[in-house]
Amino acid sequence: MLLRTSLALVAGLTLSLAFEPVALPLVMPFAVAAFFVSTRGLRARSAWIPGLAFGVAFYFTHISWMRDSIGPDAWVALATIESLFYAALGSVTAALHRRRLWALWMAPAWVTMEVVRSGWPFSGMPWGRLAFGVVDTPVAPALPYVGSVGVSLLLALVSSLLAWAVVARGRERRVAGGATLAALALTLLPALTPYDVEETGQATVAAVQGNLPGPADNILFDSQQVTDNHVQATIDLADEIAAGTRPEVDFVLWPENSTASDPFGDAEVNAGIRAASAAIGVPILVGAIVDAGPEHVLNQGIVWDPVTGAGERYTKRHPVPYGEYIPLREYLDGTFGKLALIPRDMLSGSRKTPLEIAGISVADAICFDIAYDDGLYDQVSRGAELLTVQTSNASFIFTDQIDQQFAMTRLRAVEAGRWLVVASPNGISGVVSPDGEVVATADPRTQAVLVETVGLSSEITLAVRLGPWVGRSSAVLTGVGLLLGLLAYRRSRHSPAPGGAPDETPEDEVLP
Repeated sequence: MLLRTSLALVAGLTLSLAFEPVALPLVMPFAVAAFFVSTRGLRARSAWIPGLAFGVAFYFTHISWMRDSIGPDAWVALATIESLFYAALGSVTAALHRRRLWALWMAPAWVTMEVVRSGWPFSGMPWGRLAFGVVDTPVAPALPYVGSVGVSLLLALVSSLLAWAVVARGRERRVAGGATLAALALTLLPALTPYDVEETGQATVAAVQGNLPGPADNILFDSQQVTDNHVQATIDLADEIAAGTRPEVDFVLWPENSTASDPFGDAEVNAGIRAASAAIGVPILVGAIVDAGPEHVLNQGIVWDPVTGAGERYTKRHPVPYGEYIPLREYLDGTFGKLALIPRDMLSGSRKTPLEIAGISVADAICFDIAYDDGLYDQVSRGAELLTVQTSNASFIFTDQIDQQFAMTRLRAVEAGRWLVVASPNGISGVVSPDGEVVATADPRTQAVLVETVGLSSEITLAVRLGPWVGRSSAVLTGVGLLLGLLAYRRSRHSPAPGGAPDETPEDEVLP
């Protein structure tokens, strides 16, 4: 057990290297394969131990940016919760190892775990899904075909077949090696036949990065100045357009928290937005915090027209638990981490249709929304021609979080076959093409306005058409495989477990 747990611990640390800041995705199949090997031959009731070791090593490292940006207590709490999913997966894989074709059952089990923890508890935490590490690899072209869940499934399949090749002997090892190469070839096949999404038009978009006064990591240090920065940058852009030094734009994108005060209740903020809108003469997608009663707020993208004023709105679908709202607030005293800074809970949005901005159908996402599949899938499947992301990474400006999130953002452009424009007060603002290439970006800690002509498309990729079905199918397969594994366990209670000691031996149940 000590050897297995050590192997799982090293595998978890290795998997963290696949993501930013190291971004070495080549290690991914080897790390996941080592996890599968570490649970082979164990009872389900003891296999959670190496599973937990893997989860702790991976997740505490992967989201270590929370330690300094949110607080060490919140980091420990969240990483511990997420590690428990890998512990449960350890027990599940131990049962699945008892199936004859166990290597085929492991992949849906892994994806089921990713899907479940991405939405539960509360709104879940998708960070660390396998697909989020592939945007700069030959695997990325598979995204518009099978989506992020499908790519995770393919990577997990390659990993499980690799694990089979490691533990197999003789002729079976050659078969396992051939199966591993076949799965890898299937995963890389889309690179030879890239998904071609036809463009039906073009638009010129300006993304405003207004920057923050004072500490670069505190959006509330002087929220009025943050708004003023975005107002002035937009007015300056209007002057440059009038002078002919910048092209005319169809609309302007402001980031999340470009106003942290309700623009309908704060007269100064309202006047600033109207001044910027009148100067530029085109709609602005404003990122605003809007009051929703004495105990709640909304995080919204508001289409602000120079003539008609505020119009359509997108409300953030996935507020961050313990970051933007406090689950079980009545049982906490407000002293856990920085929870005292969250006096009102943010409500979730439910919009599924794209925004109409200057005659363009736009799918919007606000910050952490980009890590979830549902919002963009809903809007793209209903006709969105362009993707926008309004984000505010000020709290994470000195951490690796902004790079991890931008990698996910680029993935969404590839997956949907759409151009994507990101605006952030500071952090990473940029323009991404449908193949994931970063066409333009701004220095993270300066004021900047990016003006780029982007393509529009109404074609829906296969990935968006499949939607959540890959994840649901994986869950069903996992349930079936687990049931069969448990039945096999009952039939062979007194037989040696594959790759391990007989079931009646207690050696695999406790650490030495």
